[in-house]
Amino acid sequence: MNETSLIDLAQRFASARNISLWRVGFLAAGDGKFFARLQAGRTCTLRVAQAVVQYLSDRWPDGTEWPAGIPRPAPRPESEPEEAA
Repeated sequence: MNETSLIDLAQRFASARNISLWRVGFLAAGDGKFFARLQAGRTCTLRVAQAVVQYLSDRWPDGTEWPAGIPRPAPRPESEPEEAA
């Protein structure tokens, strides 16, 4: 998974949930500036990228198509529901 795919995934999630990309970063990575740094050309560790993708998969909005070309981890049933924006 590259940074561009991670950003695309987060943008789709943000749009479907009607929340900001900052909010997605805060919820998924514990850092509101996470995606802004990726957009600026910074990188993250594989562990962080996997955790963010898992967070998004666990809370992916019903009726929203997961992007083709990005492997989706199986959602974990014990995940808490998405908190209000």
